[in-house]
Amino acid sequence: MKNIIFITIGILSLTLGAIGIFLPVLPTTPFVLLSAGCFSISSPRLSEKLTRSRIFGSYIQNYRYKTGVPHKAKIRAILFLWFGLILSMILIKTLLMTVVLLIR
Repeated sequence: MKNIIFITIGILSLTLGAIGIFLPVLPTTPFVLLSAGCFSISSPRLSEKLTRSRIFGSYIQNYRYKTGVPHKAKIRAILFLWFGLILSMILIKTLLMTVVLLIR
């Protein structure tokens, strides 16, 4: 029963982490690390699969070896942020909101 609970929590937190990749208000890393912890307790097979994952494996490796966020990921995050801000400015088309977005 304990394994089922931890696997369920791991899958739910991994799902939230995956959503967090696309939604800037939802953090990805804490959910992926929670999943890794739950899977390491309940299922070594799922833990290994998550660690070797092309998408989520780097989050776990960066945490384990205390290397932090890679420079390439920081650049991508900043570019994605600016793309979202500029797209918002184009779609909203009001001077006040454009100023607010530029100031932020």
